[in-house]
Amino acid sequence: MCLPHTGLMLYIQWAPIPKHVLLLYMTDLTHTGTLHLTTDGLTWTVFNVTHHTNIFFFTLETSGLDDKMSLSSVLLCLSLGALANSAAGSDWCYSGCEHTPAHWKDIPDAFCGNKRQSPIDIVTSHVLTDHTLVNFTLTNFSSPHVIKTIENNGHTVKCNLVENEVEVSGGGLKETYSTLQLHFHWGDTEHHPGSEHLIDGHRYPMEMHIVSLKKGLTVEEAKADPEGIAVLGFFINATDDGDMSEPWSNLTSYLMNKTEPAVNITHNISISDLIENVDLTKFYRYMGSLTTPSCNEAVVWTVFQEPINIHKNLIQLFPKVTGLTNVFRPTNKLNGRQVIVSPATPLPPSPWCYDDHHGDDCEYSPSNWHLLPQSHCGKKSQSPINIETKEAMTNKHLNNFTFTKFDDKHAIKYITNTGHSVKCVLEEDMVEVSGGGLGYVYSTLQFHFHWGSESHDSGGSEHTVDTKRYPMEMHIVNKRKDLTLEEAIKTPNGLAVLGFFIETNPTSTTTSNMEAWKNLTNYLSKIQNTKTKVDFTEMISIDDLLGEVDRTAYFRYNGSLTTPSCNEAVVWTVFKESVKVDQNLMMMFPNQTKNHNVYRPKQSLNDRKIYTTAGSSVHGPIIRFLLLACLCHFNL
Repeated sequence: MCLPHTGLMLYIQWAPIPKHVLLLYMTDLTHTGTLHLTTDGLTWTVFNVTHHTNIFFFTLETSGLDDKMSLSSVLLCLSLGALANSAAGSDWCYSGCEHTPAHWKDIPDAFCGNKRQSPIDIVTSHVLTDHTLVNFTLTNFSSPHVIKTIENNGHTVKCNLVENEVEVSGGGLKETYSTLQLHFHWGDTEHHPGSEHLIDGHRYPMEMHIVSLKKGLTVEEAKADPEGIAVLGFFINATDDGDMSEPWSNLTSYLMNKTEPAVNITHNISISDLIENVDLTKFYRYMGSLTTPSCNEAVVWTVFQEPINIHKNLIQLFPKVTGLTNVFRPTNKLNGRQVIVSPATPLPPSPWCYDDHHGDDCEYSPSNWHLLPQSHCGKKSQSPINIETKEAMTNKHLNNFTFTKFDDKHAIKYITNTGHSVKCVLEEDMVEVSGGGLGYVYSTLQFHFHWGSESHDSGGSEHTVDTKRYPMEMHIVNKRKDLTLEEAIKTPNGLAVLGFFIETNPTSTTTSNMEAWKNLTNYLSKIQNTKTKVDFTEMISIDDLLGEVDRTAYFRYNGSLTTPSCNEAVVWTVFKESVKVDQNLMMMFPNQTKNHNVYRPKQSLNDRKIYTTAGSSVHGPIIRFLLLACLCHFNL
């Protein structure tokens, strides 16, 4: 049958049975009412148009047509424009027709061009952990009798479930959902995968969708509700090894190569059998749409991180037996939506770096840190800064600190190479800092280092003083004792960082315990690889590393973390006197870790003030030199 203006051919088969029932074969034609068909001078009046899958049943009356006509195929041409328009409006495909995915938005009453569409590419570095995404409750997923029928509907293979048997709740869903069906999306060959969602640009061979409606709603009501439908998406991965999975072997034995009425499933196959060993606590969540027309934006999407693994030969049966290939919609833009992730799902390391650390391999060097998701790096109270001593304002409230357990030689728990620094993590709830105008007691969490290159004259400190950059800088990081870390990074004074400059000793005297620094740097050869860590067994305290540095003379300002996400939550203390360390020991940091210039460039002070402790800002060694000179003069 030729539909006017569409070029679509239909075939009507005549059967010599009462009422002249016709079978009309056409993909997704939807029409009801009375039609008039004309062919070879005969007018056929068609009543009661109904359909089952892609077979349409007509009851008709004719004039001049032999009731005893033998079975034959007749090519007809429809003259009714209304039917043509209806067919064109409802017909869609993945390829080979007018309404391919790029044109689904043109389908009447469709939402496929809106802003909350699915599927998407899930970029794992951009997701946020949400602690409300708790475990699911999956009712009757393990029942072997809930998968009732299977059918090829011309777009996919769909398994229909027994009504009101299977339910989904929990997992951060606000309601209980009744599960209706599950279906599949696939590509062509093993070299052309066909999952709808992507993970960091990777497309899996297949994807299974388990579709559930909010309990108590009709299909139409659910499609109109922004959270009316919950879909669980499972990636399917192809394997070469192992036996054929019995549940999947049984399921694929029902695959059919044409659209026909649904077939009963007689094997005992449960949904849990198909999911197999996937960890259901690890999943992504976002708000989206149906991935086929009319693309209603009514879906709470759950995409599980771990794939189902089945033999590649079973995956190949889907395109091979059904004749359907590349039955997946391309990904859509997020358009400002946020993908969240369950707490059990591991996140990738941050993709940021320092300019000379990863070179061209890193997209997010310091000048682009502000582009990172959830980044504060482009705000107005950033660190580090250049401290102009003449602009520093004396503050009498900047009194002496109280350092608790800074002398404990068992406080360092382990040392690690973070890929950006060397960090020493402390035992919990042991070391504390208070006083110094802080106003709160702070628990000391860790200390780490910033340095330059292997050159002896290289600068690597983050803060500078009157534009002078020191070779290294040590940061002792403390959290307000009354806050969690998550709360602290959101609070303007949630963190207190003590910054100590490190330089080589220019005189014969020293302000630090060189043996302690030797023992510390001995660990560097054991943590040359990123993310490696070693338990700390040497008897070294923080006091040993700081030595005799004057901790009563310092600068104070409010700033941020100096690494992403650069939260503006830090009360900064930068001590005026530097720690003195042997040049060769300092060189071990870039030499052993192969990380160079691990410091953030200085940031604008903007309208912030820098404060300084009262009294002389002259460093201790200079005071001692002047005192010695006075004594010599007195002896004369």
